[in-house]
Formats: sequence, C-alpha cells, structure tokens
Amino acid sequence: MTNLTRASRELFRRTPDETFPSLTALSQFCRWQKEQSAEVWQPPRVLGTSPVDGERLMLTAGDAQAYRLNDWSFSQLCRLAGVSKETVNRLRPETADRVFRETLPPGDKPLQLFTEGGTLRSIHSASYTRLFNAELLDTVQEAAIDFQPPPKGIDDATGLYAGEQDLFCFLIDPTGWTEIGGEAFAPGLFVWNSEVGSRTVGVQTFWFQQVCRNHIVWDAVEVVEFTRKHTANVRDSLGEIRQIIERLVARRDQRRDGFVKVIHRAMQERLGDDADEVIKVLQGHGIQQSLAKKATEIARQHGALTIFALFDALTQISGTLRYAADRTAADFKAARLLALAA
Repeated sequence: MTNLTRASRELFRRTPDETFPSLTALSQFCRWQKEQSAEVWQPPRVLGTSPVDGERLMLTAGDAQAYRLNDWSFSQLCRLAGVSKETVNRLRPETADRVFRETLPPGDKPLQLFTEGGTLRSIHSASYTRLFNAELLDTVQEAAIDFQPPPKGIDDATGLYAGEQDLFCFLIDPTGWTEIGGEAFAPGLFVWNSEVGSRTVGVQTFWFQQVCRNHIVWDAVEVVEFTRKHTANVRDSLGEIRQIIERLVARRDQRRDGFVKVIHRAMQERLGDDADEVIKVLQGHGIQQSLAKKATEIARQHGALTIFALFDALTQISGTLRYAADRTAADFKAARLLALAA
C-alpha cells in the first residue's frame, strides 16, 4: 500500500478562483474557455514586444492584434528569446522591449499563438498538439459512472481545479466500498491536463482506505497511471484514459456484487451451534476470550450466531475501545471473519 499526495499538492497550490464547487461547474468553465480561445499562426520574424503604460509588455505580431502576456506565456517568450525570465522581470518595460528586439529569433516557420480574447495563453511550435480540458472531462464523465468529488478539504478545497495553465480533477465513488484482502477499500482517480503545455495529460486510478482534509489518499492499492505528452497522437490518450477508467468501474462493480454475495452468505451461515463453540472459533481467529464472549452475548440478543451477527457485534465493541491501535486491530480481526463466508 502507498500514500498518494498528488491531490494534496494541488490543494495547497491552488487559489480560490481556480477551485470549482462541482464537476458540472468545472466542465462549464472548460467549455467556455475552449469557446473563447483561438489559434493564430505567425512566423517568428513578425513577433515583437511593446511597452504599455510604463508597467508591462504586450506581444505584437505584425499587423495583428497586440496581446497581453500572462505568467506562462511570458515564460515561454523568454525561452523563445533565450533570455532569463528573472532578469527581464527586473528591467523597466522599455529596457525589456529592447532586450526582446535583440534576442527574439527570426524565421518564417509559423509559431502557434494560443489566445483568449486579448490575452496570449501560450506560444508553441508546429509540433505541439493541443488537447482541450473540456474534451478530457467529457471522457471522464462518460466513463466514471457514479464518481464524485471527495469530501471538502482545508479551506473548502474540492479537488476540482482549473486555471490559465492546467486542469486537475480528483474523484471517488463513495458507494463503491468493498473488501480487498480483509480490509475495506473504495475506488478513486485523478486526471490532469494542460492546454498550454505546462504538464502532460494523464490519469491515475486506485483503491484507497481514507482521504484526509489535506487530500492525501491513504493506503492506496492497485495504482494504475498513464501519461502522454502533447505530441501528434495526443488525442489517442482519450481512448486510453477511457479504457483505464472503465476497467476501474468494471472492477468496482464486480467486487461490489461479490461483496454483497459474501454479506448475504454471512447473514445465513452460523459460526457454531452454541455459545461455547462460537467463542472457541473466535479465539482461533485471534480474538481475546473476553471480547469473544461479549460479542457472542450481543449476537445472541439478536437471535442468531451467524458470521455477520458476530462481525457486527465485534465492530460495535471496537468502537468502545479506548486506544486507536486496539480499535484498528479489532476491526481487522472482525473483517477477517467475513472471509469465512467467501
């Protein structure tokens, strides 16, 4: 088992305006962002900068519109010119403009300017292939049936984020709990993407035991991860991601159906014919005699000494134990009883 911290890192780096209250709201934003964005192709030789109000630079592209630069596109412009972003940020706009005039490369091979209104979101060569966040979310919503955001974390973090650079989505199925190796797990997944090239597109699926308010996923098993760069075949990743999520959903349904059958059998099968026999069986499974006797008494009050009645009784007793370590050990031993009905 492993602890997954990807969602926790996202929680602490996201601002409130990048956090969305629901998957529907996140999808609507991504569709709006796609509709507002456009690609403009220009050769490097016509690119330039222009200082505005003595405070900032605009990117100019020949006779086309001048564009505001955000942090990401400014970083890309500096890399294109081969100059240090940190150094340029220390210069006055007029001085920075002269630096770019001297360093921006010439050439006629078009560059892709990705814009949103009057803002330049990114600059890429022809080898970059964009995958829109809206397309990724459509795939996720179609495949991840019954999945929803995790419980809210610190500062009402939802696990659903999107900004000018990228998207991140954390989903779980709160009704998908099932037994794996005698312990309870539920399915979950992360997906991520960037329309501007700041990160890969990818998915990670897993089964987990707990999510804390920091959105650390504790005790994850069966972790599957897939990533792809934004190259010519990036759209093929949607099919890969769909298949990975569908496999998780199919496994969830299979395990949930199997778990229901186990519970049904556990409610029918007796652990022994009388209290003394049941206590001996419980002791044989590592349960102390005092706990075994108490659990048997509780189960008899409900009229049965079935596996499920004793499992339920031991779970009730566990909740009254003082120390967390004792509660955990008792829950583990109780869960192992269900394996007798498998």
